[in-house]
Amino acid sequence: MAVISKLKGILFGRYLWVTNTASGGILLAAGDLIQQTIEHSKTSGGKNKNKERYDWKRSGRMMAIGLTLGLPHHFWYKFLDRAIPGASLLCVGKKILLDQTIFSPFNNVSFFMGAGLLEGSTTRQAWDELKSKFLMVYKTDCSVWPPAQFINFFYVSPVYRVLYVNVLTVGWNVFLSYAKYFDKANIRVESDLPAIAMPL
Repeated sequence: MAVISKLKGILFGRYLWVTNTASGGILLAAGDLIQQTIEHSKTSGGKNKNKERYDWKRSGRMMAIGLTLGLPHHFWYKFLDRAIPGASLLCVGKKILLDQTIFSPFNNVSFFMGAGLLEGSTTRQAWDELKSKFLMVYKTDCSVWPPAQFINFFYVSPVYRVLYVNVLTVGWNVFLSYAKYFDKANIRVESDLPAIAMPL
């Protein structure tokens, strides 16, 4: 128990920013690997078991984006808790509003621009992709995250806010990976379009 308590003090105390940053990168990569598994099962019927099943460079790029966004997450939630202290319904509502109107767009823009540039796209190409996909992602974001953030701001201790978000983000990252790569998968397998289309 003493070891667990000490480890908890390290991970969620002085070095909380490291925990939040590392978990952001690891879980974004995990979400991408899950999405690649889904893509593989749809395009090959799950029959192809070769070692080239996963694009590890793609997952590495996703991890880099997650690591880059982990630290802003850490400071954003600290800012919200200081700017709007308390967990009343009014305070929680204000935090959710700020999160959806400021940080969520920042996250989505950073994700598409960062991932595009890491792939070797030009700034213009990354921007064009962002413009074509932002509305789809943001509409989905607005339906998923407000309820999740209500739980976060109302029930979760501030120390665990980013970890809570990062864990839920595994599912969200599957969607982000889909949003980033669905059109590229469609180009390769046009017959699979109806099967991978995601309703908004």
